[in-house]
Amino acid sequence: MMGWAIAILFGSAVVLLILSFIKTTQTNSKLEQQIEHVSISVLNEVHELEKQLRNIQLDAEITAQQAGAAPAASEERELLREMLDLYKRGYSVESIAGKTKLKPHEVEHMLAPFMAQKGERGLVAQ
Repeated sequence: MMGWAIAILFGSAVVLLILSFIKTTQTNSKLEQQIEHVSISVLNEVHELEKQLRNIQLDAEITAQQAGAAPAASEERELLREMLDLYKRGYSVESIAGKTKLKPHEVEHMLAPFMAQKGERGLVAQ
């Protein structure tokens, strides 16, 4: 009789241990999913902030070059921002012209103040 009681208690303990292990695994899985979701959200926000910062930097450079001139239309500013971004990332004038559907001489004309500035910086550094 005592042996049966011990066997039943031991069996119950094993079943409860297995149930506890399964429940802990499920809880950890849910927690990992939540952490992954938060991580993805943070990465998306950081990416958006980097993009906004890059646009602000480009706008500041455009504004500095156009100081004293009439403010550019937003479409023109957007086009110049895109062209300046491509130029600063190392794209050729021909590549920029292809992407913006402009002629190469138009791209050179619009980027001329920024190209001259880059050349002047190189001369000072040497």
